[in-house]
Amino acid sequence: MSLHFDSAAGTFTIHTANTTYQMKVDEYGYLLHLYYGARTEGCMDYLVTYADRSGMCASPHDVADRTYSLDVLPQEYAFQGAGDMRNPLLVVRDAEGTFGCDLRYVRHEIRDGKYGLPGFPAVYSESADDDAQSLSVVLADKRTGLEVELLYGVLPKLDIVTRAAIIRNTGSKKFVLKRAQTACLDMVHGDFDVITFDGRHAMERRPSRRAVTHGSFSVGSRRGMSSNQYNPVMILTDRDTTETAGRAWSMSFVYSGGFLAEVEKDQYEQVRMQMGLSDEQFSYPLEPGEQFVVPEVIMTYSGAGLEKISHNLHRCIRKHVCRGPWRDRPRPILLNSWEAAYFDFTGDSLCRLADKAAELGLDMLVMDDGWFGNRCDDLRALGDWTVNEEKLGGSLKQLVDYVNAEGLKFGIWVEPEMVSEDSDLYRAHPDWALAIPGKDPALGRDQLVLDMSRADVRENIFEQLCAVLDQANIEYLKWDYNRSIVDVYSRFATDQGKVLYDYIAGLYELLERLVERYPNLLIEGCSAGGGRFDVGMLYYTPQIWTSDNTDAHDRMTIQYGTSFGYPCSAVGAHVSACPNEINGREVPLSARGLVAMAGGGFGYELDLVELPERAWEIITHQIETYREIEHLVREGLYYRLSSPKKDPVCAWEFAAEDGSEAIVCAVVIEVEGYGVADYVVPRGLTPGAMYREVNSDKVYPADALMDMGVPLPISSAPYMSRMYRFERIG
Repeated sequence: MSLHFDSAAGTFTIHTANTTYQMKVDEYGYLLHLYYGARTEGCMDYLVTYADRSGMCASPHDVADRTYSLDVLPQEYAFQGAGDMRNPLLVVRDAEGTFGCDLRYVRHEIRDGKYGLPGFPAVYSESADDDAQSLSVVLADKRTGLEVELLYGVLPKLDIVTRAAIIRNTGSKKFVLKRAQTACLDMVHGDFDVITFDGRHAMERRPSRRAVTHGSFSVGSRRGMSSNQYNPVMILTDRDTTETAGRAWSMSFVYSGGFLAEVEKDQYEQVRMQMGLSDEQFSYPLEPGEQFVVPEVIMTYSGAGLEKISHNLHRCIRKHVCRGPWRDRPRPILLNSWEAAYFDFTGDSLCRLADKAAELGLDMLVMDDGWFGNRCDDLRALGDWTVNEEKLGGSLKQLVDYVNAEGLKFGIWVEPEMVSEDSDLYRAHPDWALAIPGKDPALGRDQLVLDMSRADVRENIFEQLCAVLDQANIEYLKWDYNRSIVDVYSRFATDQGKVLYDYIAGLYELLERLVERYPNLLIEGCSAGGGRFDVGMLYYTPQIWTSDNTDAHDRMTIQYGTSFGYPCSAVGAHVSACPNEINGREVPLSARGLVAMAGGGFGYELDLVELPERAWEIITHQIETYREIEHLVREGLYYRLSSPKKDPVCAWEFAAEDGSEAIVCAVVIEVEGYGVADYVVPRGLTPGAMYREVNSDKVYPADALMDMGVPLPISSAPYMSRMYRFERIG
C-alpha cells in the first residue's frame, strides 16, 4: 500500500515507486512535515531539532517547553496565529475582525482511489491498476469552528503526490479567508536554487534560475488568469542539480486564475516552498455550514535531475489530467485562417484555403476571428455569437459541408468571456461586464470582461455557443481570452473579495457543461497565446495555444521552457508566414516545420494558396513526416538535449518508453565561419543495443550515441535543421 499511518509514532508515510513523503502528528496535535525525498523506510522525526529560542520565537500556551516553537518546526500546513512567523498558507479573520487560528489534528481517513474536488479540476485515476490512494487529514480550530481537510492523492507508479484542501465553517459565526493556499514544503537544511518560468505576451515561460537566499522570493499573477508573465510551476533544486543529476522538488498549480508561489529562507537557514491562490483582492467569507475548495497542487520529487521531474509531470498530465477521446488520439493537422487572412475573409476565400489544405494533406480548416456579428475588426461585436451569413455568402452549415466534402474537419474561434462595448449584448446587459460603479472601466484590446461568477451570464454564453455548434459539424473550438481583469466588481457579488475565485469556478462550470454536451469536440485553450497555459485548463482543453509568437527562433525558447512542466502533447504549434508578424525574422520553412512538429497540436497559420510550388512540396513532406512521428510526440519521453539560450544548437528528442525508437531534432542557431562540428547526444536509448537511422540506413551503437552523439553537418547558414529517426535493431 502507498499510504500508511503508524499510530504509535503518529506518522503518515506516503510511498511511491521512488519517493517517500512523511509527516507526523506530534504530542501537541500539530502536524509536522518530516521528509520528502528518495524512497526509504522508518521514521524520520530525528530530522527535527529542538533548542531554546524563546527570546524571539513564541510557543503555544499549552506547551510548557521553551524548545518548542512553530516558528522553527517544519510545518505541513502553515497557518497564521500560533507562532509561525514565516509565510503562511492560511490567514483567517473571525467575526469580530480578529486574525489568527490554531489548527490541531482531529482525525484522518485512508481510502483507495484518487479524491476529486467539487467544481474544480484535479488529477484523476481511471483504473485500479493505477494503485491510486487518497489520504484525508482534518485539522480544526476550536475557537472559530474552522476545519481544514487536507487531501493527499498518490499515483505511486508515476511518483506523483497531489495536495488540496477543503476549508469548512463548522461554527456558529461567519469568518473570512484572507489567504488560502494549498501546500508548503519545509526543508530543514540545504543550499538551494529556485526555478520559475517567466515572460510576457509573445515570450512566455522562459526558465529563470536563482539562488535561494535569506528573505522571501515570489512569483504569481494578479491578472485574473495564470498569466503570460509567470507560470504556476516552481521547482526547488540543490545548487548543483542538472538535467540528469541532483535533487529537485516541483509544485504545479491546477488552477487557471491568480496564484502565488513563494520560497523563503528563514533565520535558521530553513527553506519553505509554497503555492496556492493569490491573496490579491481576495477576501472570502464563509458562513456557518459553508465550505471553500483550495485548488490542487501536483508535487513530484527527483533524485536524478530536472529531466525526471518533467517526465513525471508529463505522464501525469497526459493520462491523469487531460480527458476525453482526444487525450489518446492523434490531433488533426490544421490550417488556421488568422495569419492567412486576419478579418479579411469570405466564404469563398475560406473554401479556396480548404481546397489547398486538402490537396496538401491537412486534416482541418479553422475559421478564426471575424465570422460573427458585425466583427470587421477587434473594436466591436464580442458577445454577439451569431453567424455573419452576409460575410460568408451563405449559412455556416453550407460552408462546413463544403469543407467536409473536401475531406477536412472544421473548427471555429471564439472568445466567450469577453464583450465589446459596441455590441448588442453590452447594449442590452451593460451590468454583465465587470466594472466599478462610477469609474470608467479599463479596456484591454478594446473589450471588457464578462462576469463569469454570474449564472445568468454563463447561461447566456452557453446558449449562444450551443446555437452555433448545433448548426453544423463543428469538431474544434479555439477558446480565447485576450486581456487581464482590472476592474474587479460584480453587481451580483455580496463581497467583492469573492469575485476572482468565483469567476474561475464559473469558467470551469461552463467548460464542463460544454465537454459533457459535446464530448467529441476538441477544445484548444488560448489566452493571448500562452496567458492561461496551466494544468487547470488542460483538464478541459487537452491542448493550448502556446504563444502568439510563431517565430521558430523564439518558439524554441518558449517550447523549451514549457517542457519543464507540461507534455508536448498539450503544445499548440504552427508553421507561420515569414517574415514573422511579431518580430520580422526570416527562418527557412524546413526549420519552422521542425520546431512546430515538437507540439501535439501541429498545424499551419499562413496563406497556403499564395505559396510557391516548392513550399507546397516541403509542406506535403512535413505533413507526411509528422504523421509518422506523431505517436512519439504525443506519448514519448521528451529530452532537452541543449538550451536554446546557452548553446549554438537547440536540440531535443522524443524516445519511446521502451527505447524501441527515437527522434532527435536539432536547429543550428549560431554559425561561425569555418566553424567546428556540433554534436547532438541523445538519451533514453537501450544500452547495448544497435540502432538504424531510418533516413540513411546507417547503424549506430546506442552506447556510443549516448556517450559521444552524432555530428551535424557543418553549417554555413543559421537555422539549418535536421531530424534523425532511430529504430532499435532486433
